[in-house]
Amino acid sequence: MNKKAIVIGSGFAGLSAACYLAKDGYKVTVLEKNKDLGGRARVWKKNGFTFDLGPSWYWMPDVFEKFFADFGFKVSDFYDLKLLDPGFRIWFNKNASLDKSFFINKLNDQTQDQTNSQNKQSFLSYPAVDVPAELDDFVLLCEKIEQGSGEKVKKLLKHASFTYQNGVTDYMRRPSLKITEFIDYKFLKGIFSAGILKSYGKEIDKLVSSQELRDLLKFPTLFLGATPVKTPYLYSLMLHAAVVGKTWYPMGGMHKIIEAIVSMATKLGVEIIAEAEVTKINIQNGKVVSVSTKTSEHQTDCVVAAGDYAHVEQSLLEEEHRIYSEKYWNNRVLAPSSLLFYWGIKGKVENLIHHNLFFHEDFKKHADEIYTNPKWPENPLFYVCVPSKTDASVAPEGYENMFVLIPIAPGLEDTQKLRDKYRAIILDKIQEITGQDLQSKIVLERSYCLKDFVADYHALKGNAYGLANTLSQTAIFKPRLVHPKIANLAFAGQLTVPGPGMPPSLISGQLAAEHLIDSR
Repeated sequence: MNKKAIVIGSGFAGLSAACYLAKDGYKVTVLEKNKDLGGRARVWKKNGFTFDLGPSWYWMPDVFEKFFADFGFKVSDFYDLKLLDPGFRIWFNKNASLDKSFFINKLNDQTQDQTNSQNKQSFLSYPAVDVPAELDDFVLLCEKIEQGSGEKVKKLLKHASFTYQNGVTDYMRRPSLKITEFIDYKFLKGIFSAGILKSYGKEIDKLVSSQELRDLLKFPTLFLGATPVKTPYLYSLMLHAAVVGKTWYPMGGMHKIIEAIVSMATKLGVEIIAEAEVTKINIQNGKVVSVSTKTSEHQTDCVVAAGDYAHVEQSLLEEEHRIYSEKYWNNRVLAPSSLLFYWGIKGKVENLIHHNLFFHEDFKKHADEIYTNPKWPENPLFYVCVPSKTDASVAPEGYENMFVLIPIAPGLEDTQKLRDKYRAIILDKIQEITGQDLQSKIVLERSYCLKDFVADYHALKGNAYGLANTLSQTAIFKPRLVHPKIANLAFAGQLTVPGPGMPPSLISGQLAAEHLIDSR
């Protein structure tokens, strides 16, 4: 008889693990707490709008291609990828030392024609740059921002490509179970050449002097959940992902990726049960024997726990079987949480493209309010996504689909009063910068913050992105992928190796499944 495997959670890591286990012949059951599948990549549909509740950036397309290829498929078998050009737009401080005429000319001419003179004056006060998809154009853009930077950026991108090739093909795919995995001359030479002991932020500051160019080059590492100065230079691989790998979008929405993996998992024989929250992992004689939900018990030969690691360990395991203490989890450096607003907008949103980053205030101050002195930000930076600019299917005709994300520290107070306060701040700032009043155009609305992350995902302190990728939380210093005493229990997801994000989560699920397969 086929061995049985239980996977807890239907996010990217859980579905990935399920597929690899099923491919090896396991009878796999995925138990999902929520009604909808996908974990943080769930979808919300209402009144003709389709909102991705979680990830919105599609980088590292090669990781997705490799994942599907492992099962005999291609990405194109499931969804259509569209290249975004420009990949994203960044808005800077009105006092930025930039040639505003150049940046305004980078924006869509037709948009400018539609902007009245009063709004145009406000619009011109905040310089913006559109980041092109083509590499040569990106280098030219950097040179335009800071004369003499073009060749420096070329060298940086060469280094970033080196770290990407080594990181994604090697480092990210090591389970980090023991130090001997890394005692390899070629590997050690590679990671030290990549700058494992250097600071990404400090290296960028040495490379260029323009604050705007520094912000542009540092931005991709923000997905790692730490300030650039505390992010190892090794993670310049994220710059490669953003610039060389380009920014893509799966038509229909990011949830199309989840639908694709679910479809593939079903073909492999995986059973997926929604609204089946796991309440206990049952251990006998040092092995998992079953998993209990609120309504049933599932016998199993192994488990991949792809839910929130801290919750699984502290709430689903008896105290004697826990690896870490409550103090350990409280002392982890977490990536930010988020306050999100999902808005259905009547009419067209002007002066914004698919991805928009508002770096109009001091980034260091906002970062300090996330990482050093946690509190609600005084002058928040934020991100705006308008996927309907690319994909008409996510909003009714004549409407726009839009969401806003404000990064905040995890563990803060979360009240409706605070949400209302920041809603007003964001709407006012969007009007000031882009010259349009959205308040009267919102016809559908939903907010999502710390309490929701805890309620929906049992997220530690309401975090949105797992652990910060600092040096002290890299590789063997992350929570273990495998339980040290329970051989048939593995963990996957953003709180373990290799880290947060869709591609790393796919790899995490694969590593967990491969360990269980190899150790049976």
